[in-house]
Amino acid sequence: GAEGSTLKSYFSKNQVKALKPKITFSTLRDLQCPVLQSNELQGKPEESCSTEELFEWLGAVSNQVSLDNKSSSFLSTYCCPQPSTVVDKAFLCTITGFIIPEKIIQLLEQLCCYFGEPKLAYWLTLTVHGFADSPVSWRESEHGFHKGGENLYNFVIFRNLDYWLQMAVGTNDDCPP
Repeated sequence: GAEGSTLKSYFSKNQVKALKPKITFSTLRDLQCPVLQSNELQGKPEESCSTEELFEWLGAVSNQVSLDNKSSSFLSTYCCPQPSTVVDKAFLCTITGFIIPEKIIQLLEQLCCYFGEPKLAYWLTLTVHGFADSPVSWRESEHGFHKGGENLYNFVIFRNLDYWLQMAVGTNDDCPP
């Protein structure tokens, strides 16, 4: 209505424009991945890794940290949690920008369809980071920001469509109920 046209003229007068999210794809070759079992959140020695180990590993992979634990590396001596397996090819897609919740749900549904056809993957993940300086973190709660401003969640979806939901928040925020 009238309010919509007023808002549109306001944005055009002030040279405000919509930005599309930036999408990057990368293929990771010979990637050492933790072994996971959907019914083992704590992991089992020599059988599967825990949710915490996976979360740390995902952070290393998404930040392109070397996972080979070479003593000559001054950046990182991190290595993949055990037990692990080497996958020939893994795909990493990063979407940067403001994405509405409906689009995240749509992406999650599309990822679940991935297992509809026979695939070699046992699991996949979707991680959503909020903006560190966002005024709201979860629902209508004010976002506390001192040092890091963390607010993110991660879905780990398994071939049988079981899933894990991991959430991380800053020290001044609460997880949603």
